[in-house]
Amino acid sequence: MSAAATSRPAARLEGPSGRALRRFAANRAALAGLALLAVLLACIVLAPLAGGPSPNAIDLLAVNKPPGAAHWLGTDGVGRDVLARLLEGGRVSLGVALGAVSISLAIGFAMGALAAFGGRALDAAIMRLVDLTMTLPPIVLLLVLGSLTGPGIGPTIMVIALLTWPVLARMVRARLLELRERDFVLAARNMGAGVGHLVWRHGLPNTLDLLVVYATLQIANAVLLEAGLSFLGLGVPPPDASWGNMLNGARSVLVLEQFPWQWLSPGAALVLAVMAVNFVGDGLRDAFDPRSELD
Repeated sequence: MSAAATSRPAARLEGPSGRALRRFAANRAALAGLALLAVLLACIVLAPLAGGPSPNAIDLLAVNKPPGAAHWLGTDGVGRDVLARLLEGGRVSLGVALGAVSISLAIGFAMGALAAFGGRALDAAIMRLVDLTMTLPPIVLLLVLGSLTGPGIGPTIMVIALLTWPVLARMVRARLLELRERDFVLAARNMGAGVGHLVWRHGLPNTLDLLVVYATLQIANAVLLEAGLSFLGLGVPPPDASWGNMLNGARSVLVLEQFPWQWLSPGAALVLAVMAVNFVGDGLRDAFDPRSELD
């Protein structure tokens, strides 16, 4: 008996998690994105332990210095170390993205699950709210919410979360509308199970794959939204560093032409982080999709 033939029964004995892990491990782009993301996170998280200059320390004797031994990535217009601000900006940008995605997941799942299990009236009300939110131009809604809440880390997290939850709500509702017609859900309803029980015991376990993939891909979108808000002055305010407000300096033609190290570093970090997260998200999406079986 061939090795291929003996491997098929073993593959059939694998659970869904095992098959998903095997498909993810076979995706080279996803593994490369995971490795790149791990390196970025290690640099960002471990940077404070290595010492070095403070991200907000001003040195007027080192204004606009190019990269060198004292400042590996140079300094900005007031003498602050670009590398220190880059790493601090990564912590802020990724922290904002994680916070916003967590709130977006909670709102989106709750709204989608309530729409699916809460009855026709509640379903209609929630879906009209979702439709209203999704019909507004995203950039206009982003600017309006940003101007109402003002700059700051907390308001930025809330603005991004309020902008992104409707898409997840629609996906969760679509998944659970099919699930609620299954025999085990109908049996639970007939035994008197309430909406909370159905959402927690049946809705959440059957949408975990959807939530994981959405969260991974949405982190990249949240990083870009934070960068855009901070670039426009509606996100993380100076002197706190974020990749977006570091790029804000590129609006000056002088900085753009004569001091490229001040914007190339945050720009490259932003591109690499978003690309790595997207690779991992695409890999997870393919891994959880049984139609993407590679064997």
